[in-house]
Amino acid sequence: MALGHSPPGDDVTPQMNVTPLVDVVLVLLVTFMVITPLLTKTFWIHTPEQHTEEVPREQLTEESSLVLRVEADGTIRVNGATTTIDELPNRLRRIFAAREDHVLFFDADDEANYGRVMQILDRAREGGAVTLGMLTQPERS
Repeated sequence: MALGHSPPGDDVTPQMNVTPLVDVVLVLLVTFMVITPLLTKTFWIHTPEQHTEEVPREQLTEESSLVLRVEADGTIRVNGATTTIDELPNRLRRIFAAREDHVLFFDADDEANYGRVMQILDRAREGGAVTLGMLTQPERS
């Protein structure tokens, strides 16, 4: 038998050692498991309990619904009467003072500025609108 040679039955086959790979993957897994819950941001909204009462269709009239419309150019109309954003809360307060319900139906043109629409909705809330109903179909004339 010569030096440097192994016997014919003792062939050495190379094997890959995966232990370091498994260690690194486990460390990454634990790291992401700890960090992931910290990345989610949640907030809680407490809404007031709302009591609703079904109104028969016969009691609804065109005069009973209050509609706030925002045109594409920013014009504000309350039941067809043009108003400004500054006058809106006072006008709505006067209207709601004569009504039992504080329901306001809201309709905005598709081309209306979103920021302006949100300002108008905020001003409507200042004016006493408790329930805002969004109109999804055009008003019937």
